[in-house]
Amino acid sequence: MEKQITVALVGNPNSGKTTIFNAITGARQHVGNYPGVTVEKKEGTIRSNGYTVNIVDLPGIYSLSARSEDERIARDFIIQEIPDVVIDVVDFSNLERNLYLTTQLIELEIPLVLAFNMSDVVESQGKVYDMDLLSQLLGAPIVKTVGKKTRGIKDLLEIMFEVASGNIRLSEVRIDYGRDLEKELERIQVQLVQNNGWMESYAPRWLALKLLEKDSDANRFVKEANYQIDLESSEKRVEKLVGDAPGMIIVDRRYGFITGAVQEAIQESPETRRSVSDKIDLVMTNRVLGLPLFFGLMFLVFHLTFTLGSIPMDWITSFFEWSATSINGFWVSGDNSPLRSLLVDGIIGGVGGVIVFLPNILLLFSAIAILEDSGYMPRAAFMMDRLMHKLGLHGKSFIPMLIGFGCSIPAIMATRTLENKKDRLITM
Repeated sequence: MEKQITVALVGNPNSGKTTIFNAITGARQHVGNYPGVTVEKKEGTIRSNGYTVNIVDLPGIYSLSARSEDERIARDFIIQEIPDVVIDVVDFSNLERNLYLTTQLIELEIPLVLAFNMSDVVESQGKVYDMDLLSQLLGAPIVKTVGKKTRGIKDLLEIMFEVASGNIRLSEVRIDYGRDLEKELERIQVQLVQNNGWMESYAPRWLALKLLEKDSDANRFVKEANYQIDLESSEKRVEKLVGDAPGMIIVDRRYGFITGAVQEAIQESPETRRSVSDKIDLVMTNRVLGLPLFFGLMFLVFHLTFTLGSIPMDWITSFFEWSATSINGFWVSGDNSPLRSLLVDGIIGGVGGVIVFLPNILLLFSAIAILEDSGYMPRAAFMMDRLMHKLGLHGKSFIPMLIGFGCSIPAIMATRTLENKKDRLITM
């Protein structure tokens, strides 16, 4: 009889997570929405090695802080559904930034496999890492992959089955947050364990960290469970001894752990040099040139959209006018037949009135897709961040507002990428 296991795919946006998901599941997948929200849910099923594997592609996130709907969904799935294995897809070419999420997954004390994706980019940069040492430092097996070429997928599946069956013993890794903060973490953990009805799916240390980070969901859980936790005293002691808020210390220590692990594991690196992407950033995000280039590109996008779009628009308009005239010819002039009105005014007039805008929408979205694939859209969001902050919004709000020039429905759907409900509502 086949054993059933659940595997969660998690990772930063643009880490190649969905490419890995598609490479594993192929056509054996279905798409829906998580209950009560419009965030997309992808699931796939494969059968291999005597297992029936349900693979869930979680939303792309940067952390488990649950400040956005995507982060909350990913975290809740890992904590509440308790998957047998979590595969963290890491953009190997942006290792230190992507490993921040990894540190939080380590703290959850879950069966973890790291897929270092885009390894071909790292190889082209001339960087060489001691993968065994890095795996030991992170406390999880690492598999190098190239999702778009399906390279490493077979090895990833083999390691996944080994972890699921318990054949690979994962080493315990604990990030050191400093003597003073560690004392408060121990004190909070003792208070948590002393409370009856303790929820087993939460690792005590992880929950203690979330409480010190002032995580709203963790605080709500503690209040609903009527736990007697003296957080205020812990926060005051840490601030007095260290001179900074616990949340800031935690973030700083995590990045320190990441930097130390990466520097220790790197064996060979070419002389520091700017990549093509870095050189483009210098121009595109330049204080002087950045905004003129941005407005120039936006002008070009809309100019081409309406200039090129006017040609097929004229064709469509002419076609529907000819259709209306032809159908009108079947009735005597002045005959207000309901059938004629349905065909000419309803179907032809209604459908024609909508389809005539299709060329503009297709051209605009094609242009936005090209800019997105080229990597310019994140740079544009960065450029617009200062202006958007004056409106009380994040730079990310620019993307949905730009899409709104084409059609408001996908623009409103795009607001789900914003971190909080207030930003989403204002942008809409």
